Amino acid sequence: QVQLVESGPGLVNTSQTLSLTCTVSGGSITTNSYCWTWILQPPGKGLEWMGGICYGGNTAVNPSLKSRTSISRDTSKNQFTLHLSSVTPEDTAVYFCARVPVGNTWLMYDYRGQGTQVTVSS
Repeated sequence: QVQLVESGPGLVNTSQTLSLTCTVSGGSITTNSYCWTWILQPPGKGLEWMGGICYGGNTAVNPSLKSRTSISRDTSKNQFTLHLSSVTPEDTAVYFCARVPVGNTWLMYDYRGQGTQVTVSS
């Protein structure tokens, strides 16, 4: 059973960089055939794909967030991390990490964490 757990600050100030880490258990982030992704859900809105990193280390980022978003990983800890710079109150959302089988679109995940609420204060 694959489990994903998000961790990071629940409150950040405007203009700071938000860093969230996803710790994966029950499977390796370098296992062939999977990518790992970050998704957000603003209050009252649907899921929005942010970016992802695949088993070989290549990354992809939503073009609307490309200038502010990067994703890295630590294979020794089986973790991957989201960095979102220059945050504003519009970045307030629940952030999820998820596993996506290669070949699926980024929101067609098979496992997802419970999510972590992040509030950006003005």
